[in-house]
Amino acid sequence: MGKLDDTPAPHGRDCKQRGTQDHRAQPEDAMDEAVQMPIDGTLDLHTFLPREVKPLLQDYLGECQRLGILDVRVVHGKGTGSLRRSVHAILGRLPLVARFQQAGAGGGGWGATLVRLHPVDSGAVKDSSHGQSE
Repeated sequence: MGKLDDTPAPHGRDCKQRGTQDHRAQPEDAMDEAVQMPIDGTLDLHTFLPREVKPLLQDYLGECQRLGILDVRVVHGKGTGSLRRSVHAILGRLPLVARFQQAGAGGGGWGATLVRLHPVDSGAVKDSSHGQSE
């Protein structure tokens, strides 16, 4: 999975993610095309494959932190809860994450996770004591 490209788009903060947003409907050779993704504090994982989640989360949250977007909503859906558990496991290991928790009823409930990032200049804590609730 490629890195995000923060080259500004004409209408706001965007980045490029290698691959397409709906790989299941695309031929294999289309996966190398860059797709613009807004960096707006909400990441919807519905159209990404499970193997793409870890690098996508790392890159997206890194860009949010760099841009000063410290409150991020990750939409993983309700389903069986396996994607939510994977997202929480990844978040718990990322030093740039200050804390995360399940979204409230108005923010997606257990189908979304709210993430608070350390500010860039805070020297993000490098331990595993990230707050969480499920």
